[in-house]
Amino acid sequence: MVLKVFFPSCCSSADSGILIGRWISEQNSAVILAVVHFPFIPVQVKQYLGEVQRVTKVSVSVLGSWSNSKQEKEESLSEFLEDLGTIFCHEPWIQISKEGDSKFWSCSTLQKHSKNPQEEEIILVYYDQRKVMLSHLHPPLDTAGQRAEDASKLSAIFDTVARSQVLFMTDRYDEGPVKLTHWQSDGVEASIIVELLKQASVPACMLLTLLLSLVSGICRSRVLKLWPLSFLWSKLSTCEQLGHRLQHLQVISSNKKAQNHNQLMRKANIFVSLLIDVALGILLMSWLYRKNRIGHLADTLIPVADHVAEELQDLLQWLMGAPAGLKMNRALDQVLGRFFLYHIHLWISYIHLLSPFIEMILWYVGLSACLGLTVALCILSDIIALLTFHIYCFYVYGARLYCLKIYGLSSLWRLFRGKKWNVLRQRVDSCSYDLDQLFIGTLLFTILLFLLPTTALYYLVFTLLRLLVVIVQGLIHLLVDLIDSLPLYSLILRLCRSYRLAAGVKFRVLEQQDGKPLRLLMQINPLSYGAVVQTYRLPTYSCYPRDSWASLCKKLFLGELIYPWKHKGDKQN
Repeated sequence: MVLKVFFPSCCSSADSGILIGRWISEQNSAVILAVVHFPFIPVQVKQYLGEVQRVTKVSVSVLGSWSNSKQEKEESLSEFLEDLGTIFCHEPWIQISKEGDSKFWSCSTLQKHSKNPQEEEIILVYYDQRKVMLSHLHPPLDTAGQRAEDASKLSAIFDTVARSQVLFMTDRYDEGPVKLTHWQSDGVEASIIVELLKQASVPACMLLTLLLSLVSGICRSRVLKLWPLSFLWSKLSTCEQLGHRLQHLQVISSNKKAQNHNQLMRKANIFVSLLIDVALGILLMSWLYRKNRIGHLADTLIPVADHVAEELQDLLQWLMGAPAGLKMNRALDQVLGRFFLYHIHLWISYIHLLSPFIEMILWYVGLSACLGLTVALCILSDIIALLTFHIYCFYVYGARLYCLKIYGLSSLWRLFRGKKWNVLRQRVDSCSYDLDQLFIGTLLFTILLFLLPTTALYYLVFTLLRLLVVIVQGLIHLLVDLIDSLPLYSLILRLCRSYRLAAGVKFRVLEQQDGKPLRLLMQINPLSYGAVVQTYRLPTYSCYPRDSWASLCKKLFLGELIYPWKHKGDKQN
């Protein structure tokens, strides 16, 4: 059998002593965690290990002895280290020694209590204890096959080191009965700034929790559930984004400790995303209020709206004539054209009525950028929706009229074939019609068929205009979703400290000689950037169309209304 000994590289220069760690019998592996060097009392070592095992829930024990012959040259030392195996009683008893100035190491095992001792091939694996303890091993995306089995074996090693953090909190300056050598032997790694931030975060989180509870109480009040306010809250993307950020603030300010690594990373990603979002919003706000850019924007908004209205009027005049040489129904063409022209006239009057207040409105709207860039983008999307409301009305009118004619023609076509739609059973059944019904159906079918090209042309034009507006709003929503869902903290962690997000390990041969143990160096393979985004991506409030492209094309052909950027929980009429 092959015995694998995972030895921390920080202990290679430790004084002679005993090896403490965890024995994993399923893998025939030993994970060395620290070296207890002389002098020590075996009873005190056992008591200390029992206390560590009680706290960490890891079966820590004495696994063998460590001899640094460069520092210890007594001949009786090796015999004394062998005798320790009878005191601590571990099978097999691992003996690791460093041979003076030689680069080769010796590693052997003793099995005093075994009746049939077998020679084992030993592989000595070096690992960076600090990196392994701070890293989190991610399971492979493909959970089937040999990779999943190897990942489960590695996770036992990573989990052993991570759960033994209490063991690494003692350094050589502590006045205790046991002197240990591990990655924090020279002093516990800490930061004064981090500790001060931890102390300051407690009252800050309490204050933030109080404010959020007040805001949540106001949001849950019955006043906001009245029809106009509830309708606006569900339709405006700004309100949805504010509610989404409110949930993020509640997660950050929660007093509950993260139960696992994923919850901790989610909190950190939300905090960094919120911080960067607010920073970008403040930069945008500072840019808007410099050099009177708000005033320039307000001055250009009215001419742009007038230009759009003039272009729509020219388009309607073109449709009321002979567009592309097509012969339309003159009466219906004039009725529809004048109807839409009247709406444009109302829209221009509405815009000019608001023109004295637009600069003031934009000035106050610009202040909302301090809540974050995503809030400012959502406000921009809502402003576009309000400024193009007349185009949306044209699309709805054209779609409803076109849909009415399509369904009327399909119903009358079933009449010619002696069929009808059974509403109760939701199917087409046979039906017999008399002569009067067939005559009236023929007249209606002829009228609808000859009026269909005129209606279809108006529907096509306004649908294209509506899709243009939807594409612009869709790009804005994609940018908002990108900022909301991008795990920025995980990406920064992957860039600066890639070992913290481990996808696996790789081994490099350090020493290989006949009669000597194979010495390997275990290095951490970081998680790829794509896997980081896929693993830690934050959920967003908006969702993409649930319909396929075929279903969307079918709805466009039948004239059904399409809401490409609906929110979760909304119902489509």
